[in-house]
Amino acid sequence: MNRRKTAIFKAGLDALHFCRAHLALAPFTAGSGVIFTLHHVLPGSPADFAPNRILAITPEFLEATVLAIRAAGLDIVSLDEARRRLLQGDDRRFACLTFDDGYRDNLVYAWPVLRRLEAPFCIYVTTCLPDHTAEPWWLILERVIAGTDRLSEPMGRGSAPLDCGNLDQKYAVYEIVYWWLRRRSEPERRAVARGLAARHGLDVRAMVAELALSWQELAELAADPLVTIGAHTVDHPMLGALPEAEAEYQMAESRRRIAERIGIRPQHFAYPYGDPASAGPREFALAARLGFATAVTTRPGVVFPDHRAHLSALPRVSLNGDYQSRKYLDLYLTGAPFALWRGFRRVDAA
Repeated sequence: MNRRKTAIFKAGLDALHFCRAHLALAPFTAGSGVIFTLHHVLPGSPADFAPNRILAITPEFLEATVLAIRAAGLDIVSLDEARRRLLQGDDRRFACLTFDDGYRDNLVYAWPVLRRLEAPFCIYVTTCLPDHTAEPWWLILERVIAGTDRLSEPMGRGSAPLDCGNLDQKYAVYEIVYWWLRRRSEPERRAVARGLAARHGLDVRAMVAELALSWQELAELAADPLVTIGAHTVDHPMLGALPEAEAEYQMAESRRRIAERIGIRPQHFAYPYGDPASAGPREFALAARLGFATAVTTRPGVVFPDHRAHLSALPRVSLNGDYQSRKYLDLYLTGAPFALWRGFRRVDAA
């Protein structure tokens, strides 16, 4: 989300909080629980140019979040327990903490906080990260733009260069190229990102080795009873854009690879990107057919009892680096912003 849209969305949340309408709506909108999406936990403030800052929160905010969730009367539980409560009609409200992709900071900064607070969490692993074969194009794009004043062939061979000498230009160029890449096929995205890295001297394999959990580190995490290891595909593609057989391979092979490397066969799955274009009814059916106990999207919302019939299409709420405030967390826990956004529809599985 660009900076202007972030400001508009924050203004809406601020207005909702100010008028306290979320408190009146909570009995109808809070649901059975909430599954939070996280990516990075990092100390300090982000750099001036940090278009992916929304993917990171601080260790201090993570701790404050756990304490606030519990103060609101929710139990922080594993995905297995959340599923059990839904299926058995257990009305005790719950929260789940889920981390996508498998970054080293999850071990270095998140795990110590959550272990001390005895809070369960899940890491959904994209297996190309610990295999060091990943080409995370959104991070490649950020690093290349951060290190140059002029982006060479940003949209593939022969495309015109783009100036990015100042901060505003860098953000503008990132937005243009990011959304252009989102509309491309997975092979095109990877090829363009690979070309950008090569032309601007970025060692992608070294970057991935720096950022990603190793298989040994994942095994260390998996040995903790608080930690669930989930699957998140092999290469982090938009599954909805792939042929069905290829999408199924990405889902099944990631589980097989994790089992092969750390001896744990994941029972839970997260769809990369997780928006309706990336994960829809076909992907939900695939997850169920492959035997995953749950599968999560990034469609915003809380979990209702109705979701017991849609365990392969569970919504999540992003713990967003631009929204590190108790005020926003309190709003999320009522479910009110998502009910208003979705016209009070409880389940979004179409």
